[in-house]
Amino acid sequence: MSPESGSVPAAEVLDNPVWAALTGPHRAFAEYGPAGLAARYAQDASPFAALADPADPRAWADLAALAGPDEGVWVTGLLTPPPGWETVMTIPGVQMDGRAVRAEAAPGAVRLGRGDVPEMLELVELTRPGPFMDRTVELGTYLGIRQEGRLVAMAGERMRPTGWSEISAVCTHPEFRGRGLAAGLIRAVAAAARERGDVPFLHAAAENTGAVRLYESMGFTLRRRPDFVGLRTPAEEA
Repeated sequence: MSPESGSVPAAEVLDNPVWAALTGPHRAFAEYGPAGLAARYAQDASPFAALADPADPRAWADLAALAGPDEGVWVTGLLTPPPGWETVMTIPGVQMDGRAVRAEAAPGAVRLGRGDVPEMLELVELTRPGPFMDRTVELGTYLGIRQEGRLVAMAGERMRPTGWSEISAVCTHPEFRGRGLAAGLIRAVAAAARERGDVPFLHAAAENTGAVRLYESMGFTLRRRPDFVGLRTPAEEA
């Protein structure tokens, strides 16, 4: 299936993208609750967890059993945790559909892999694009731009719900901003996704208006406004 031909995969999976990824293309990175109603990424790959049905109390109980008592988890969507769960942080976000984005190779872009992780982590620490861990690079295609041997910009793929690919970890060293490096890498990662027949999409913090404007200028369109929620599981009863 080619997105450019007008055939687009079901968008409903983006309502619960972490669950769709962990029960689909990213199954190899998944850890499941004992009842099979909750899942999370391997903790060295991504901090996100998900529920099969956020309206089902059994799914919340399964996630608590998976994570353990009084532990932190991150979920995304429009959801209300049951009593006993503590909301530690809520980040309003936007989810953007990239089916109209032009995909093309980026001049000078190189594929990044395990050997590049220390530099990638340094760039993430400097620019704060969102969660990035030791094994995040294994989740999909990551591309970077080097200047005089130094990694100065990168972008890659994180969640992979069936038929879709989330562009993530978009960041540029402050000394190299304003040169179009991020936009070029986004288009190149989108091209890699489309080679598999996937449609690119992305998430951003709603307050990051500069990034949202960039994405809109590239053809991304707003699909929904999910929250990114940091929770703490219920404490173990005495």
